[in-house]
Amino acid sequence: MRQEPDHFGDQELDLVYVAKRLKDALRLEQVFTEAGLDYLVEPDRYSGGVIFRTERVGAFFYVSPEHTSTAREIMTSAGFEPYATHG
Repeated sequence: MRQEPDHFGDQELDLVYVAKRLKDALRLEQVFTEAGLDYLVEPDRYSGGVIFRTERVGAFFYVSPEHTSTAREIMTSAGFEPYATHG
């Protein structure tokens, strides 16, 4: 279920997906809600483009660390590619 930031308190959340299109964001919200998974979604900026880099706004999906692997499994099953952390 979609939650407000207060629901998670001071807990550090894991970024699991960056939706670049509204259609994808709405579909992932439906997938997470149907699965009963608590998540936070917030707008934020990301860089896009290959030749001409531009700054765009996307929907960033976060879950608590204990639900990260579950969220990734749910997303993969629904055809989403989870956000990959590098480093």
